[in-house]
Amino acid sequence: MSTTTVAPLTTEDAELLVATARRAAEDAGVTVSVTVLDAGGHLLAFRRDDRAVLISGETSTRKAYTALQLNAPTADLVDAVKPGGLFHTLPTALDRPLLFIAGGVPVRRDGRLIGAIGVGGGAPEQDHGFATAAVEALA
Repeated sequence: MSTTTVAPLTTEDAELLVATARRAAEDAGVTVSVTVLDAGGHLLAFRRDDRAVLISGETSTRKAYTALQLNAPTADLVDAVKPGGLFHTLPTALDRPLLFIAGGVPVRRDGRLIGAIGVGGGAPEQDHGFATAAVEALA
């Protein structure tokens, strides 16, 4: 049996993700917080601008955590938690409550989940765009 080793998400990767998301947000005139978690849910990088809404830091962290736990962009999960959706009865008694608002995106390398990024502070669609731009820059 052979195993495939995938390089983990490094602090340098995390810093690139944060810088790219922040730059995309600044270009759009939006102030955001950005959180990057590794595959184990450990904080690798975080940035909250002093001009950002205080709750945006917790929001970005919860978006990243949700994307990591469910291995999917949070934008794709919004309908799943509505009544009748796949996750409507998903328990929230996890380490950190999940947040089903666009802006959390898994980070993959060679098709394997290695972490997640969360962006909070703009409109959900904007946050999703900033997070996606950061992940694309890492590829």
